[in-house]
Amino acid sequence: MSALTKQVCYTPQQYLEFEADAKNKHEYRDGKIIPMAGSTTNHNKISLNFCRQFPLSINDRNYELYMGDIRLWIPRYRFYTYPDIMVIEDEPIYEGDKSTTVINPLLIIEVLSKSTSNYDRGDKFKYYRSISTFQEYVLIDQYSFAVEQYIKQAENKWLLQEYEGQNSVLTLTSVDYEIELKKLYHKVNLTED
Repeated sequence: MSALTKQVCYTPQQYLEFEADAKNKHEYRDGKIIPMAGSTTNHNKISLNFCRQFPLSINDRNYELYMGDIRLWIPRYRFYTYPDIMVIEDEPIYEGDKSTTVINPLLIIEVLSKSTSNYDRGDKFKYYRSISTFQEYVLIDQYSFAVEQYIKQAENKWLLQEYEGQNSVLTLTSVDYEIELKKLYHKVNLTED
């Protein structure tokens, strides 16, 4: 008879205490603490290119832009994560008494890697859809000029728009903004693995 492995289940507070001292970032998934995959230079360049181009005020509407280090809390799924990019309209709403975790993104962008693309399209997108303020999800391939955009149409109804090629223009709907893929992929080496 084999010995049973003890299942460890952490509280959100235990996760936050653990994460405060951790050298690398982790997700919290309903009691489990999961290490997050590392980044590549392409991943970082794509995120930076979007953030450099994005204006913080558009048509008298103000936006906050966060990249990689601000945590997102999704209470329905008891889920903490660090999206690659979040756009929040007006002011962030914080979870708890610190300014490290937000709960109200309008737009989330993830840069896809080989190890996370299925997760980003699957469970993670399911968790994100439970956020009441969330209206748009953009997935950027770091290996080719390819972007997937999911736009909320109504409750439980999302429209997929795909963009391919460096001359395509990603047009956001939750924010009055567009960016050419050649600007999004500026200085990105698509031959890297």
